[in-house]
Amino acid sequence: MGHLGGEKIQRTEQVRAEQAGQRVDQAAAELFDGFSRSRLQAWIKDGVLTVNGNKAKPKDKLTGNESLSLEVVIEPELEDQPQSIELDIVYEDEDLLVINKPTGLVVHPAAGHADGTLLNGLLHHDERLNSLPRAGIVHRLDRDTTGLMVVARSLEAHTSLVSQLQDKSLFRQYEAIAVGVMTGGGKVDAPMGRHPVDRKKQAVLKEGGKNAVTHYRVMDRYRAHTRIQVQLETGRTHQIRVHMAFRNYPLVGDPLYGGRLKFPAGASEELRQALRRFPRQALHARKLGLIHPASGEYCEFESPLPDDMQALISVLERDAKDEP
Repeated sequence: MGHLGGEKIQRTEQVRAEQAGQRVDQAAAELFDGFSRSRLQAWIKDGVLTVNGNKAKPKDKLTGNESLSLEVVIEPELEDQPQSIELDIVYEDEDLLVINKPTGLVVHPAAGHADGTLLNGLLHHDERLNSLPRAGIVHRLDRDTTGLMVVARSLEAHTSLVSQLQDKSLFRQYEAIAVGVMTGGGKVDAPMGRHPVDRKKQAVLKEGGKNAVTHYRVMDRYRAHTRIQVQLETGRTHQIRVHMAFRNYPLVGDPLYGGRLKFPAGASEELRQALRRFPRQALHARKLGLIHPASGEYCEFESPLPDDMQALISVLERDAKDEP
């Protein structure tokens, strides 16, 4: 299967003062979002990623405020193989794809998920994506989170979408079902990073976390649960799940942050079964809004709640009506 020749990329990023003391490859991974660490290390060694115009080693330490410049023709990342995976494409044009991701689909290959991912399916759908960083994927959804994701189909679109994510102009609205009855909406502003003990988890950190802000509002209250609408200001790994658990309203079915399964007093057998059988965090990326990279116009996409969340909401509504 042939592929199109490499795309040229030219980018310069300023090392921030707080990155002083970091290795060149570490700072590059933070500044040049969307490229793998191994690829950036290779570019530093090849001299196409320079520090103040000079060749450096990946492990050289930075003092802060240097200029990192990348000038390279990207050759396709051939390690990842195209695979025929059914994609629910909501919108498609020359510049971007909007996908409604099902539960259980991993976004890109990682330890334990070498293939069978959305990335493999995208490479099969459009071989041009082979010459884009991470096949055009600019943001992720957790494996069991459903809903909308945008994928770039050109380098220009990729650059535009990454900058919209960075300046927080990409609009992402979610729906979720949380454990506990909220009195009202609110905002969680709590820095996050990898959990100090459990490496699979993320956590709110007092020191050294990355800025993370989540807004939420109440849509419906049930006897012991709340349906909420959530809007992301930042997009940290597991952000909504961690922030809601931090507020003591973990998401229904969350295997990492949900805690022990609890039933409301007097819960119907139907509700007990529904909660017991809900196999994933009840979280859906409902709306996505962005500035179209080519036309400059604002576009918004919406995806209906998946069947499993709709069914759970119906059971919660019936249980609330039966309240003595």
